[in-house]
Amino acid sequence: MKKSLDDIQHEVDQYISQFKEGYFSPLAMLARMSEEVGELAREVNHSFGEKPKKTDEADNSIELELGDILFITVCFANSLGINLTEAHNKVMHKFNTRDANRWTKKNTD
Repeated sequence: MKKSLDDIQHEVDQYISQFKEGYFSPLAMLARMSEEVGELAREVNHSFGEKPKKTDEADNSIELELGDILFITVCFANSLGINLTEAHNKVMHKFNTRDANRWTKKNTD
């Protein structure tokens, strides 16, 4: 099922809102995000790097780690009142203007 960023932000907010603790502080969320990025790096290293997994290591995946990063990103945005669709649109505008000719484009013939 496809979901928009707005849908995802709402779904995460509904989930977090059921708990008295609510969202963590921005510094705690940044620490959590750093942890999750480290876990993603470990999975990428296992899949594409020179460091194979140990036989007793948990069976995580790049997909799950990216999902964790998405979740904490949405929590971070929600806690600060940031609409991720608007943030994405601003970033794409920046890339389409500032970086419009930075990379070699593929032939469209």
